[in-house]
Amino acid sequence: MKITANFDSGNIKVIKLDTPDDIQVQINKDNQSDFYQWFHFRLQTQAMIEHKITITNAGGAAYVGGWENYQAVASYDRETWFRVDTEFDGQNLAISHVPDYDSVYYAYFAPYSYERHMDLIHQCQLSFDCKVVDLGQTLDGRDMTMLVIGEPGEGKKKVWVTARQHPGETMAEWFIEGFLSRLLDEEDATAKALLNEAVFYVVPNMNPDGSVRGHLRTNAAGANLNREWKEPTMERSPEVFLVREQMMKIGLDMNLDIHGDEALPYNFVAGSEGVPEYNDRIKGMEDVFKSTYLTTTPDFQDVKGYPKDAPGSADLTIATNWIANNFKTLSFTIEMPFKDNVELPDAAYGRSDVRSSKFGHDVLPAILATVRHIS
Repeated sequence: MKITANFDSGNIKVIKLDTPDDIQVQINKDNQSDFYQWFHFRLQTQAMIEHKITITNAGGAAYVGGWENYQAVASYDRETWFRVDTEFDGQNLAISHVPDYDSVYYAYFAPYSYERHMDLIHQCQLSFDCKVVDLGQTLDGRDMTMLVIGEPGEGKKKVWVTARQHPGETMAEWFIEGFLSRLLDEEDATAKALLNEAVFYVVPNMNPDGSVRGHLRTNAAGANLNREWKEPTMERSPEVFLVREQMMKIGLDMNLDIHGDEALPYNFVAGSEGVPEYNDRIKGMEDVFKSTYLTTTPDFQDVKGYPKDAPGSADLTIATNWIANNFKTLSFTIEMPFKDNVELPDAAYGRSDVRSSKFGHDVLPAILATVRHIS
């Protein structure tokens, strides 16, 4: 037997690898950080034998509640990811699986590779409506890339969509892939209507360094980017600094920041009720977005989610809050589960990359209704 993680987004450390029924591993911490929970590794072994892989430090992970009723994903071809039996006893996360083939990958959620990220950007570039803009570099020297979709013009609204500030939340970039595929579909009436009324500024991956390094939550310097928006620096959080600089230069009428949640088995949004500049205008935009999304897809709900901040108590280091307060407009965090969506469960695949992509595809009508509501 052999376990490796020396590849894009790989993360695991082998503790014991003697027998198939007692494999022990641990998840490495994000660089210069105590955060950990993302895992992704390959097992080379003998097929058709029961394997038990125990993550012995799961009890110290960033979000222990994320292990409750959770099932890991596995793949033989790195394309189709399915759920495998997983149990958590409060300290150990045990994956039980009889692989059909000699080589199998396991992960916290379906990975979204850096190669696929670059493919996505440059496939979008082939559209007449899309332009690729280089914003600068990360601490590891990777490109920070923004897509500008639509033709700027007088009266057009400026809609920003960012994703994957937390690199282990790979469902966020799967969402972006589905969103972009529809927005750039020349035969889609909703996309056409949107591009007549708005220009989109899309950053598909806010944290490419953390993504490649196999981090859960931070960049190369151990910075949680979604706590850097008030005072980002090129030394610690260039990803936020560069994007925020463009927002202030270009302007912003609406913002969506795409994430994943470890513990809650629902799709939901989190708004900016606690920021000082929150008002009835912003609430009206939020109500239009949510009511439209609810009619677009039963995968969305607005009952379960995060507690709303009390007025004036919002943390302005968080992207959604800083943007809403600075631009005085709608700014939503869209959250998707690592677990299955309990309201529409799928026994084989759970909450999958495909479902996340379709959820992004289905957001366009909600954006269109909101854009038309903006005064």
